[in-house]
Amino acid sequence: MTLKLHNVSKQFGGFTAVDQLSLEIPEKQIFGFLGANGAGKTTTFRMILGLIEESGGEITWNNGMIGYGQSHLIGYLPEERGLYPKMKVVDQLVYLARLRGMNRSDALRELEFWLEKFKVPDYKKRKVEDLSKGNQQKIQFISAVLHKPKLLILDEPFSGLDPVNVEMLKEAVVELKNAGTSIVFSSHRMEHVEELCENLCILHHGKPVLHGGLKEIKRSFGKKNVRVSADFDLDYLKEIPGVTKFKRYGDSCELQVENEKVSQVIFKEITGKGFVRTFDLEEPSLNDIFIEKVGASYE
Repeated sequence: MTLKLHNVSKQFGGFTAVDQLSLEIPEKQIFGFLGANGAGKTTTFRMILGLIEESGGEITWNNGMIGYGQSHLIGYLPEERGLYPKMKVVDQLVYLARLRGMNRSDALRELEFWLEKFKVPDYKKRKVEDLSKGNQQKIQFISAVLHKPKLLILDEPFSGLDPVNVEMLKEAVVELKNAGTSIVFSSHRMEHVEELCENLCILHHGKPVLHGGLKEIKRSFGKKNVRVSADFDLDYLKEIPGVTKFKRYGDSCELQVENEKVSQVIFKEITGKGFVRTFDLEEPSLNDIFIEKVGASYE
């Protein structure tokens, strides 16, 4: 069930939130959808879900139209959380599952499975407002996947979670993908996208500035990163032609270079100067690429 967006646009009055966006999101994969705040990601998600109508273009899924009528096949975790604070977890999740076509007994069985998986079985009868933000996030995630969707849209799914719970949710996302769910995943944390996604799109002012496979995007970027750790002063390396960025960390430094040839010049420069503990040539990080393409830093 491939999701396709063809020349999709959305205007709000005189403001264009999404501008002629064309994407193909492969089935049974985790697709990274990135952009700075206001880039048009959430607007795109809402058009896919049929919550708002596109001003132009077409969105199809499995070669048919997609919208609110397919909500029983789609799971959505919005960036702004939307649980009912006064309701008990079990009542809330069963209610939401039944809205998507599940019967009560199937919903309860799936709920037990997910509460056990996330190590919170005792939260079943507790009110949402009594839970920590991290555990509310787990319940919100369960609400998006309880009905076994074929397409899952995750908007900043790991925000507010500690590292242990981030790993728990990441593992769940990968398992869902392996079971056949197509997942669209938005995050400001570039290391999560690098770890989980094979294909991605970076959106800027409603237009894609990069779209394709992660490996190909890194390869075509051209620039490389060099890490050097040594017992002598490394500041002189920033003057070498072809070094575009230089950061110092104690007795180590990180350089961005225009190509691999520059890295070999650096290697020759440090040879014989003293003890070199580390010399690493690395692909650029997705964070490097994002900053260059969008001009905004997410540390």
